[in-house]
Amino acid sequence: MPSSKGKILVIGGTGAQGVPVVKSFAPGSKHAVRVLTRDASSSSASELAAIPGVEIFEGNSYDEATLRKAFVGIDYAFVNTNGFAIGEKAEIYWGIRMYELAREFGLKHFIYAGLEYASKLGNFDPKYRCGHLDGKAKVTDYLSAHRRPRRRAPLGTAKCPLIYLKDYGDYARWMLDTPARSNGLVLHVATEDISWKDLTAAFTEVTGIKFRGEGWAFGYLPTLFTIRENYSGFWNTWKDELTKRDFKLLDEILPTRVKSVKEWMKKTEYKGESAPV
Repeated sequence: MPSSKGKILVIGGTGAQGVPVVKSFAPGSKHAVRVLTRDASSSSASELAAIPGVEIFEGNSYDEATLRKAFVGIDYAFVNTNGFAIGEKAEIYWGIRMYELAREFGLKHFIYAGLEYASKLGNFDPKYRCGHLDGKAKVTDYLSAHRRPRRRAPLGTAKCPLIYLKDYGDYARWMLDTPARSNGLVLHVATEDISWKDLTAAFTEVTGIKFRGEGWAFGYLPTLFTIRENYSGFWNTWKDELTKRDFKLLDEILPTRVKSVKEWMKKTEYKGESAPV
């Protein structure tokens, strides 16, 4: 972490991605962590509140007055908006507005959890349109116009990227630890880019459960952007390998990272059963 003491605001800190981020920020840190959540009594908020140095701040993350209170006394921010809950249009607005508030309040570092711009990568062919990818990516494009010159990593071959959430949190902490290097960096993280064939093979090898993965074709409705249509764009983006990862860079940043889905299954003693993340 930077040497001077400060406070980190985490927006989206009680979700599946946010909890590992908070846990990575908090241990051994000279910084305090403030987590903005709509329900301070939730199980994930209670779990985080028990960590020394973590403050739970209850309020609506998508409310101007609440955000202004939450940003008071903050030096750094990690923001992961929930496009599934608020929709693409609101996610674009609030992602930009949170950045503007961070600038207004004089934050030293602003980290936004973005995603690939599927439509743009696919030359705006509608088969790639995916609201929860495109919304975050449009915010990322906006932020790109307001930062120092960035380095884009030369990325490896892509299939479908999957990520071990503890490593996700550690990558977020690395970005906060090394602002001179991470400022302006669009870091695409993953444990492994893996095909469904290799995923099902790893699943069967580790769990002993026979499993077969099959692809299928999506159709489109002419006027509505439905969940089915949204995920059409999502899966088409990975199927056609529009986006890639630089695993050499990811290894350099986090040498101890989990490097394959099979390794993750063994590390977490995955049994092929549904479980909370």
